Amino acid sequence: MEKRALISVSDKTGVVEFAKEIVRKHGYSILSTGGTAKLLAANGVPVTEVSDYTGFPEMMNGRVKTLHPKIHGGLLCLRSSEEHMAQAKEHGIGMIDLVVVNLYPFKATVAKPDCTLEDAIENIDIGGPSMLRSAAKNHASVTVVCDSKDYPRTLEALRKGGEELQSLRRELALKVYQRTSAYDAAIANYLNAKYKNNELPDTLNVGLPLVQKMRYGENPHQNAALYGDFNKKFRQLQGKELSYNNIIDISAAAELISEFEAPTVAILKHTNPCGVASCDNLLTAWERAFETDKQAPFGGIITVNRTLEKDLAEAIAHIFCEVIIAPNFSDEALEIFSKKKNLRLMIWDCKKVPHRVMKSVLGGVLVQDSDSIEELRANMTVPTKRQPTEEEWKALLFGWKVVKHVKSNAIVYAGQERTLGIGAGQMSRVDSSQIAVWKAGNAKLDLKGAVIASDAFFPFADGLVAAAEAGCTAAIQPGGSVRDAEVIAAADANNMAMVFTGIRHFRH
Repeated sequence: MEKRALISVSDKTGVVEFAKEIVRKHGYSILSTGGTAKLLAANGVPVTEVSDYTGFPEMMNGRVKTLHPKIHGGLLCLRSSEEHMAQAKEHGIGMIDLVVVNLYPFKATVAKPDCTLEDAIENIDIGGPSMLRSAAKNHASVTVVCDSKDYPRTLEALRKGGEELQSLRRELALKVYQRTSAYDAAIANYLNAKYKNNELPDTLNVGLPLVQKMRYGENPHQNAALYGDFNKKFRQLQGKELSYNNIIDISAAAELISEFEAPTVAILKHTNPCGVASCDNLLTAWERAFETDKQAPFGGIITVNRTLEKDLAEAIAHIFCEVIIAPNFSDEALEIFSKKKNLRLMIWDCKKVPHRVMKSVLGGVLVQDSDSIEELRANMTVPTKRQPTEEEWKALLFGWKVVKHVKSNAIVYAGQERTLGIGAGQMSRVDSSQIAVWKAGNAKLDLKGAVIASDAFFPFADGLVAAAEAGCTAAIQPGGSVRDAEVIAAADANNMAMVFTGIRHFRH
């Protein structure tokens, strides 16, 4: 029986060589369409146009060319069914044993800044997914290839035949359904953004490609993998392979540093900031950030929002850390860090990117917008008798940027563009405040004249009073408690200025 392959690809990488091989070594005849047919013919590969094979012309600007019974019958026919084979013979339908199809580049098209809705619609592939799905459904008899990376092993399996070919067919069929599912998800998400203003969809379509399988998850007994385009946003220059926990920490560090425009250094551990500072130069910012907590950064993440130069590299070099993230590294800094072979250096542009946050829960997935709301001083209110001074305002706004990235209950004591003490993740807001004060004491940092930032309202006056006793002169918090009046009175009694933002920043 004649062996027939159908080849129609948007990405033509390696397709000429593949086609020559299956013709020369495996005796296939080739059906093809449009640009693929022209490319193969121009390179001396014998090819029959699909329109000549079906007796039906391509039409409607190529929208209709492979949607024909002679194509899908040849893909879906059960070779073991006498009825199927008889019907195929009656209608002149030949078998198609190999399908090589990849899809119109929909995601790449809509990612272009000048992409119009019409461009996007025309790049929704119809025939391609239809052929892939038909071939994959009948993978017991049909080999289906949707990725040029699979050409070499397909040729090898065709050479060996038997169970090796059957095993590859099963694997490639699964890949087809994963690929077409992701393709449909990209289309659905694009249209949701266009037609429904990117609101949370009725059906969640994820469709993220596998980036890498991790050695393990949070702990060695947990399997894990990374999906999406993380490796397009972050580029690793050196160091060990990233772990599951590294990636979580890197994401948290990136979100934090993107809050700041001035030269800033942030140090994180287990996604919580240990110390953050801004200054006109990164070296001084580093010294102030590190001074906040000199113990916790061991094994942590350091991120900066300017090119990391030699002076800062020399200062950091004596600290053991897992990852350093920067928009760039000078050659001198790279030379210094090259002596630490396991240290992971990551390049990231430090731009704030609003995104959807997903968390797995038993029985489902929670989805929310990222906490990237723009907050302006002009929209904040001061309910106390005393207004903050300009120096206090600077410290308050700095502390407010940091506290939104601290696990709740979160308290940050801050000074002029630097942290002084951070309390994270406690069951009581007072506990978090006490931890922050204790850490400042350990670091020998004076809280006199400091400000306090709280991610949620003070439910009682005791937290604010404790801050006043520690030396704070101003506070920033969302407000909105039924006891706001009590808290405001406590602030007034201690001559504290207090700012209500009207925005809460829980981080669970």
